[in-house]
Amino acid sequence: MSNFIKHQNWRYATKKFDASKKISEHDLEILKEAIRLSSSSYGLQPYKVIIVENPELRAKIQPVAWGQTQITEASHLFVFANMVNLGGKEIDKYIANIAETRGIPAENLAGYGDFMKSKIISLPENVKNNWTSKQTYLALGNLLNAAAELQIDATPMEGFETEKVNEILGLDALGLNASLIATVGYRHEEDTTQHNVKVRKSKKELFINL
Repeated sequence: MSNFIKHQNWRYATKKFDASKKISEHDLEILKEAIRLSSSSYGLQPYKVIIVENPELRAKIQPVAWGQTQITEASHLFVFANMVNLGGKEIDKYIANIAETRGIPAENLAGYGDFMKSKIISLPENVKNNWTSKQTYLALGNLLNAAAELQIDATPMEGFETEKVNEILGLDALGLNASLIATVGYRHEEDTTQHNVKVRKSKKELFINL
């Protein structure tokens, strides 16, 4: 755990990446597995993660992401896209996955499936989409922590035009919506931000014990 805290102090929102350095396939698979194992409400994982390596696509995304250079300079670009208007089909698919993974008859899980449907399907679409969008933040947290453990830099981003990113990546046709972006790679030696002392609230200010 001491190494975890050390690595959390090491990480920061990298402003300039070294475009010549790429994440190895081995480390990329670890990052993907960390995202896959992330917690989510009900375990539903109501999102997809698009990993954009194509330089032409990234060049199109940069202008609609406030011109941030990390979009094109980082080794990889992760786009966390929440499912739009999640419905019974996705819940049924999840129930089938539980049944197969745990060797349980699907009919034994019908009650759980119906419970989820009763809580989710009736929600107004905007509320439902806001909820699925929030789930992507849990997955992002796992990516940031895993990257820090591997001494890989990662920068989470909310500064982009969602509709334009959806259009560029064809997400609307997939029933998805770009919720978050994370650029992942290795800091450039010229990125002076890496030398800044991390600023956070003190424990006394942050925590309330009851």
